[in-house]
Amino acid sequence: MKNPFILLCLCLIISSCQQSKDNSSKKKEVEIDTLDKTIEVNIPSNGETNRDLSQIKFVEQEQLMPFLRSYAKQNPENVVDIITDLGTFTVELYPEPILHRANFIRLAKLGYFDTTVFHRVDDNFVIQAGNSDRIGTHDFRSAVGDYLIPNEFTSKYPHDYGALSAAKYAEQNVSNASSPFEFFIVTKPDGAYHLDGDHTVFGRVIEGMEVVEKIDDVETDKSEWPLTNVGLDMKIVD
Repeated sequence: MKNPFILLCLCLIISSCQQSKDNSSKKKEVEIDTLDKTIEVNIPSNGETNRDLSQIKFVEQEQLMPFLRSYAKQNPENVVDIITDLGTFTVELYPEPILHRANFIRLAKLGYFDTTVFHRVDDNFVIQAGNSDRIGTHDFRSAVGDYLIPNEFTSKYPHDYGALSAAKYAEQNVSNASSPFEFFIVTKPDGAYHLDGDHTVFGRVIEGMEVVEKIDDVETDKSEWPLTNVGLDMKIVD
């Protein structure tokens, strides 16, 4: 049975995208996570993670921008392999949405996404990942921080076919701030430009779009949750 807390968060995020479809002193160096970034996250059958999450720095909203800007300088990578149960595709992260790029790289290195699945598939519109009904996903979120990422809209990066964009919470979000945990990829062949200005595009698929299409074709229930979980793992390429 899906965890009620996770489902509540999922519903809030889905409702946003669904509605869009229908309509002079030197500052102290910001502390960065000390967690070993090379250890893989394993999810036992009970859905719990075997990682000691107490080592992860919890980030408050007030700390977010200086923290992520510092993290971005120390972690400049922008190419990531997303390894799924249906194959691997590669995304390139754009440099300008600096907060979104840094946050995505941080969560990938920490292993957060390895606990998640593609939890929403809307055929010929988007596939969305970064959530699950596993205890490990909820525990990871609690350890990482309770924050939203300020939007970083730019007309330079519209919601083209294959665009990588950030999901958002629907309610009480007049600034269109992004969820730090969930992302989606546009599978609408002629783009989803009605989402421009509502969601921040921060990357694109550069290889393996056929894998994205396979995920886009999976059977789902009425809530657009795939009947068979499509898990994912992330590998930093460059």
